[in-house]
Amino acid sequence: MLSKLSTAAVAATLSLVASAAMAGAGDYAFEPVNPELKKGDDVTLAVRLTNKQTGKTVPDAVIFKTRVDMAPDGMAEMESAVAPLPSKEPGVYTFKTDLPMAGRYQVTLSAKVQGEAETVIGKVIVKATK
Repeated sequence: MLSKLSTAAVAATLSLVASAAMAGAGDYAFEPVNPELKKGDDVTLAVRLTNKQTGKTVPDAVIFKTRVDMAPDGMAEMESAVAPLPSKEPGVYTFKTDLPMAGRYQVTLSAKVQGEAETVIGKVIVKATK
């Protein structure tokens, strides 16, 4: 026989499991740490992944696909290579890329978040300045 306290604990646990199960890839968002960067080679670009429901950053996601291009300025063919860098802050993902000219760049990311079945895909716009 369960006591009232353990019954409440079981109910709270089931509630957490149910809310986690209802979460989806749309519950996450990428945002630029610095929306404006200086144009050039080997620019460090950082994005933050947050859970929209909690407002907290999401550490330990696995970013498995990245792309940087100038699609916002009508030049999607202007693509730059992207290399991951070690992050100094949980939930912030850092990359090295080239931003050869001033303008807007789109950063497209695909990530796996622990406990989430769907792939989280995000697009972030940053501006390269002179």
